[in-house]
Amino acid sequence: MQKGSIASINISKKKGGKKHPVVEASLGSRGIKGDGHSGDWHRQVSLLSAESIRTINLQGIEAVPGDFAENITTSRLPLKKLQVGDIIKVGNDKASLEVTQIGKQCLHPCRIYYQLGSCIMPQEGVFCRVRKPGDIKVGDKLEIV
Repeated sequence: MQKGSIASINISKKKGGKKHPVVEASLGSRGIKGDGHSGDWHRQVSLLSAESIRTINLQGIEAVPGDFAENITTSRLPLKKLQVGDIIKVGNDKASLEVTQIGKQCLHPCRIYYQLGSCIMPQEGVFCRVRKPGDIKVGDKLEIV
């Protein structure tokens, strides 16, 4: 089993913009409570790796967790190996997510796109629905089942 951890949890009330970090959050049956992307659909929670953000930083772009509108910034979890249907346990089996989509089409270019000429979410973003609700916090273990 592949393991990693939560580097950052990021939320915003509205869709379509950067998210701000929080130390902990509640995963409800429709997504992260208080986040604009929660709802009755397949992209309730989004993930992006801290390693991907570091790669962008090395290209001279200042980016921090939440800049790509991801809900959970992961550390050391091989997101590129995930497939639709995979399950990710969060914490000590407190909550779990089911992968529903890999990548996405951006409707509007973001700040990063204009600076770099591309964005990483279309290729590297992972989208999930909540399979088991529970409270999560920065530092929680993540495990691909």
